[in-house]
Amino acid sequence: MADALLCSALALAWNADDSAYDAFTLVNQSVEAAKRQPETKAQANFINACLRRFLRERETLLAATDADPVALWNHPRWWIARLQQDHPQQWMQILEAANRHAPMTLRVNQRRVQPQAYLSLLQAAGLSGKHLSASAIELQHPAPVQALPGFGDGWVSVQDAAAQVAAPLLVEGYAAAGAWRILDACAAPGGKTGHLLELTDAEVVALEVDAHRAQRINSNVQRLGLCPQVIVADASAVPSWWDGRPFHLILLDAPCTASGIVRRHPDIRWLRRESDVAQLAATQRRLLQTLWPLVVPGGRLLFCTCSIFRAEGDDQVQAFLAHNTDATLLPSPGHLLPRGSHDHPVVADNPLGDHDGFFYALFEKRAA
Repeated sequence: MADALLCSALALAWNADDSAYDAFTLVNQSVEAAKRQPETKAQANFINACLRRFLRERETLLAATDADPVALWNHPRWWIARLQQDHPQQWMQILEAANRHAPMTLRVNQRRVQPQAYLSLLQAAGLSGKHLSASAIELQHPAPVQALPGFGDGWVSVQDAAAQVAAPLLVEGYAAAGAWRILDACAAPGGKTGHLLELTDAEVVALEVDAHRAQRINSNVQRLGLCPQVIVADASAVPSWWDGRPFHLILLDAPCTASGIVRRHPDIRWLRRESDVAQLAATQRRLLQTLWPLVVPGGRLLFCTCSIFRAEGDDQVQAFLAHNTDATLLPSPGHLLPRGSHDHPVVADNPLGDHDGFFYALFEKRAA
């Protein structure tokens, strides 16, 4: 509690020039607030000393932090360097986007209601949103899911606009005869599983190695009134779960650094180590190679990660194509760099609104 109060007070003193109150008033009020809280009363003198020292040394400290990219961007040094290498023209915009609040975006279940009709329901409930593309609606202000019309009946789900690209990209334009089998590997928490079931009448198998997370798939999809086959298993240990029947379509949302969703999970940037990138990339390569033989000739595999690092995107595609001559890369978005606002897009021609960072590559297996 004391640490949180001290950080908040430092932030206020740091930005005193933009405040309606002078810095010393902000410090006094912060110390008085500390004295009134049982959890911080004993630390009030310490907080006072820290804040007053900051005010004395403010210009020197600000000059030091302004010259330090870690302090300036609030990201590890290795992370910043990787973005500078991977995205030399956009790295600053990516970091700016990561430090902003993410919007609340909905996916409309078009089996139940159409997006324009749902916008009217939102307005009647005192909420407002903007229809982006396909099934995506971005709320003007976040709201509890209980306040969303029809949420309990499966009319909408909460899902970022970039994540909503996966299911349509995999299924649209595919026209195999008969019943389809779709595998959603690494499926938890089930957002993409549900989207696949909303768009098709296929048999969908959802794999998840973690039993607890697999329960979330069931709860999320049951709310939609849809029923995949959920299997708790390691996708790379094929003999332990596969029944020998190939799949027409496979969605591989592979484990990754999650570098594209930092704005939703700010701790990721500090919990990740630089060595994690290579380790996770190796896992992605293994899963790609393991699951590719399960695709029928003429079928598709969609590889995606919520990462903006090329080691977990473009580099994987080039390595996969080099080792699988029966694979063709179909038109795919590639790296969807995160957008921080509608006025300052990282990707100027991206129609998805304010979205997270993602990577998509769609492969087709050539017939023998």
